[in-house]
Amino acid sequence: MPNPIFIAVNIVAVALATHRTRPRILKGHPPVSQPFAKATLEQYLSDLAAKIPAPGGGAVAALHAAQGAALVAMVARYTTRAKDADNRPVVDRIIEAADAARERCLALADADAAAFTAVGEAYKLPKDTEEQAAARTAAINAALVQAAQVPAAVVDEADEVLSLATELFPIGNPNVVTDIGAAADACRAAALSSQLNIEINVRSLPAAEGDRFASVLLRIEELAARADGLHADVLHAVRG
Repeated sequence: MPNPIFIAVNIVAVALATHRTRPRILKGHPPVSQPFAKATLEQYLSDLAAKIPAPGGGAVAALHAAQGAALVAMVARYTTRAKDADNRPVVDRIIEAADAARERCLALADADAAAFTAVGEAYKLPKDTEEQAAARTAAINAALVQAAQVPAAVVDEADEVLSLATELFPIGNPNVVTDIGAAADACRAAALSSQLNIEINVRSLPAAEGDRFASVLLRIEELAARADGLHADVLHAVRG
């Protein structure tokens, strides 16, 4: 008898692979198969607005974090003047970390769309026999866990980017200080949007599986408060 867990894992893997290779058909555009990092803004927004399963809020959350990371890197690059020489080691480290975070967040946007596809494929599995029903349940649970793990990873990235923005704020070029505030807001949006996507997937999981996400859900409120605090600090700096 086939192992239901083995079948479930393979169903998820096939769905993920299929999503990565399947062209996205966009209204008014030719088929595109490139990841989010290669898609044009018009293509991405057309895809987001279309009546198709993905991308959705999860990908948007990852891209919020990516934009926050890009803003932090931009402010840091503007903080490389002669007068910033004493802070250059810190600024260079922030640039490197923010650039790396941006790339990871773009990958997470693709991963979220793939995970959503995997959930849909799992629900389509047959359930006519006990073996089929067991394989289907296992596949659904595996896909839901993956679908919650992606936004949880986005929260981790938003947390790191917010920490970089907070570190940069007191030494950053004051001419672009508002972009630090915008980065904080992007991180907040990434975390709260991810909260919704974690919750919607966790509620359908057995308690033992869902409990693994309790700690990240608790961190989200704290992250949002930190982002609000940095926004307020930037606003205070702007108002003098």
